[in-house]
Amino acid sequence: MNKKRKSIITICKLLAFIVFFEFINVYSIELLEQKEVLEDWLWKNVYGAVDESKLYSLSACLYDADNERVLFSKEGDEIRAMASTTKIMTCIIALENGNLDDIVDVSKYAASMPNVKLGVITGEKYRLGDLLYSLMLESHNDAAVVIAEHISGSVEEFANLMNQKARDLQCNNTYFITPNGLDATKEVNGVTKTHSTTAEELCKIMSYCIKNEQFLEITRTNNYSFTNKKVSENGEISNGGRSFTVSNKNAFLTMMEGALSGKTGFTGNAGYCYVGALRREGKTFIVALLGCGWPNNKGYKWKDTTYLMEYGLQNYENMVINDSSIEVPDVIVHNGTRGDERGDIEIIPKVIEQEFELLLCDEDKVTVEINISEELEAPVKKSDIIGNITYKVNDMEIGNEIIVANDDVGEYEIEWCFSRIINMFLLN
Repeated sequence: MNKKRKSIITICKLLAFIVFFEFINVYSIELLEQKEVLEDWLWKNVYGAVDESKLYSLSACLYDADNERVLFSKEGDEIRAMASTTKIMTCIIALENGNLDDIVDVSKYAASMPNVKLGVITGEKYRLGDLLYSLMLESHNDAAVVIAEHISGSVEEFANLMNQKARDLQCNNTYFITPNGLDATKEVNGVTKTHSTTAEELCKIMSYCIKNEQFLEITRTNNYSFTNKKVSENGEISNGGRSFTVSNKNAFLTMMEGALSGKTGFTGNAGYCYVGALRREGKTFIVALLGCGWPNNKGYKWKDTTYLMEYGLQNYENMVINDSSIEVPDVIVHNGTRGDERGDIEIIPKVIEQEFELLLCDEDKVTVEINISEELEAPVKKSDIIGNITYKVNDMEIGNEIIVANDDVGEYEIEWCFSRIINMFLLN
């Protein structure tokens, strides 16, 4: 009897535990869902704009990569040192100008680079593609120089390639001297230039880089192993005697869903720096941070990055900008002819409508400007462009629709008069 009673009590305890566990599980899920709803509401109704006092960075930028638009900037146009965030440009230049299977040689200068480094030795050979993983996963300074010297023959010539690419991307406040981001200065036409960029322009460069699938593949890799190489007299390539494994130091990749790519950096002049990209819910954001603390504040960059990324996700939505209700005024064509009409001819313009999709928040102001000549001189042909409609967000132009003539209007001249007289006689 006691055994039976004990069994019943044990079963009851077990059932009670199961019920309690299920209750806690369901309640936890509900709490989590409520927390997400609350956070969303707080961002949209209480926090509103970015609170700059919460940012540790001297310069910071949140960027819409799909539309190439700055969404938030804190001293984003201030020129500052960029440390190893430089290496995103080094990588993209190598990808666009080199062959990943090339075998590259290590110079004495490359081997002399300071930490952080792979530890290459003068005279060694490596596969170019392997060194790009060394460059981007563990930020090795010697790998950067080996890559630069192989692509351009020298660090100086490689920097010229980097600066030309910066100009192509309209990054006119960015100047590269080294391929690894070590602090450097250079005299150019009597002016002292520093190795530097701005947070906004660093976002532009990253926006360009993440369009390259090889760049994404390299920077998203967790671990990568390789060896140095030997090349025989007949050109056969084999593994050398040294093996390496590099691990990705970009912690942001595991911090937020949709984290896409990124690069850390630090020098004594630059402080901690970071540039990272995230893609989620049809939105692609880039955050760039310069001067985000000095030792012992290595974690500040992750706080600033996640704060700005979360702000972007919660406050910006993709919206289609198009106003089909815009009334475009009719146009008078002077000295014109159309059928039996002559003199001032009225035509109804036609708008060639387009749709512009853009990330917008509640604070963004969309304006529309109609530019059209309401009086024209004949002749006017159907589909002639006679104006445009400009769409702006916060005074930044984001797109145009053209306005065209919807009818032909000839010129009222002597030939038209003769043709009308001849037609009258022929009809009679």
